Amino acid sequence: MFRQIVFVAALAGLLAGLFVTAAQAVRVLPLVFEAETYETAAPVEPDHVHDHDAGAAHEHSHAGWAPQDGLERTLYTLLVNVLTGIGFGLLLAAAFALRGGADWQSGLYWGAAGFVTFTLAPALGLPPEIPGAEAAPLMDRQVWWLGAVLATGAGLALMFLVRRPVWVTAGVGLLLLPHLIGAPQPETHSGLAPASLARDFVVAALVTSFLFWLVLGSLTGFLYKRFSATAA
Repeated sequence: MFRQIVFVAALAGLLAGLFVTAAQAVRVLPLVFEAETYETAAPVEPDHVHDHDAGAAHEHSHAGWAPQDGLERTLYTLLVNVLTGIGFGLLLAAAFALRGGADWQSGLYWGAAGFVTFTLAPALGLPPEIPGAEAAPLMDRQVWWLGAVLATGAGLALMFLVRRPVWVTAGVGLLLLPHLIGAPQPETHSGLAPASLARDFVVAALVTSFLFWLVLGSLTGFLYKRFSATAA
């Protein structure tokens, strides 16, 4: 069973990582590159650090190492996306094993739940940030993001897996809790790139992540059922 979970997650994560990298190349990465032209044209502050999300979050400083534009950067993006897909694929495959099986349709629902848990709910407080955007301290954002993910995942589980009225009510409360507390915000909401470019980036990043989760969920469910039948 363990080998099956790992194999399914690895294959689904590889395919989903390839897919999302291609999807990002169409819309997300061109917006990142355009925003970086504003960033490089602006005066550089020694301690300035920025972050952005193109399906997987990553941060770097102006003085730190970064992959070269072109093939090297594309390969590193692909590597991060594949590793991310495998990691989330392991979670999905393990959940399917605990639930007693899955298919591509149920995998699609689980993928949608993964998108809500790991992307949409946190993005309501901390939307994907384009290069050059002002941001709250990193540690504060990471703590709030983790709390939002745990609360959202637990809330969805109570609502759709337990389904008893009292637990559904508790689940709704958990969904709302991180947003009632509020995500950490910068002192000023500003950035080097135009506001319209930042909005386009948020939309593109969320849509790409949604497609990634649907592909990963359906593939994991399909492969899990396929290899379970083969093993049987």
